[in-house]
Amino acid sequence: MKSIISRALFIFVVLVVNGCSDKEASMIEETPLRNYKLAMAQMEVEPGKPEANLNRAIERISAAAANGAKIILLPEVMDLGWTDPSAKSMAYEIPNGKTCLRLRDAASRNKIYVCAGIVEKYKDKTYNAAVIINPSGEVILTHRKLNELEIAHDLYAQGDKLNVAHTPLGTLGLYICADATAQGNVLSSALGYMGADIILSPSAWAVPPDFDNNVTPYGDTWRNVYQSVSKNFDLWIVGVSNVGKIEAGPWKDWNCIGSSLIFAPGGNELLQAPYGVNADTIIYVDIALKDRPARGTTWTEYWNREK
Repeated sequence: MKSIISRALFIFVVLVVNGCSDKEASMIEETPLRNYKLAMAQMEVEPGKPEANLNRAIERISAAAANGAKIILLPEVMDLGWTDPSAKSMAYEIPNGKTCLRLRDAASRNKIYVCAGIVEKYKDKTYNAAVIINPSGEVILTHRKLNELEIAHDLYAQGDKLNVAHTPLGTLGLYICADATAQGNVLSSALGYMGADIILSPSAWAVPPDFDNNVTPYGDTWRNVYQSVSKNFDLWIVGVSNVGKIEAGPWKDWNCIGSSLIFAPGGNELLQAPYGVNADTIIYVDIALKDRPARGTTWTEYWNREK
């Protein structure tokens, strides 16, 4: 009892002396977690229908929080759909645009971290972007896709930064879909060198209409780039794709087919979500963070010594 009172008095003194806000006070009390539940929201995205998509996303956020998840990962450009022409007229700014504000409100109301891909309008440019939002509703990390496919260059401008966010859930790295396939795994490796415990990747994985998953099971493209980085840096990688038909743009009539993947530290594939244009689902995964004392270019040498 005495230790509890002492801790309360300490926090009170810190608040008074430093003039902390209520929000900052709650952050002081937030305890780092080494084990928690992550939600993979492999949701349907309807091209050019932001209200329907945001309503669906908010339902998934509420469900994830109700099921005890501390963080939820949503797909790439989940507001408008990948390469949909509506990006030119229906994108908003980050963090205070209409789309981002809806997600921020959902994160705050449900007290959960939210990672989502959305289209961003910034001045005269449009970006394929993603955000991480904390349980207070603050955007703590924004990423603009770097390795965009050539067919999307006339729609999305190129990003120019890569970063991580330090949170009670560990150090979170963020990139988008094909960023993972940059030659030599340079972007994935960079996040590893930055100390990411988990790399989150909102994605939109699509196949042509005649693709036969029974003949060529989907997923090796992502396994080939996720596994080696997960193994070399002993970190988690989570890629979540949407499902649904692409109705416009260069891949018109292609299907987004889910098949979301998660790799645990050591390069171990934990699971692959269901395949299919209608495979809308939420999958929950128990995350267990590892102690990772090495950083920078000595990383590989450190793990080799441990072996």
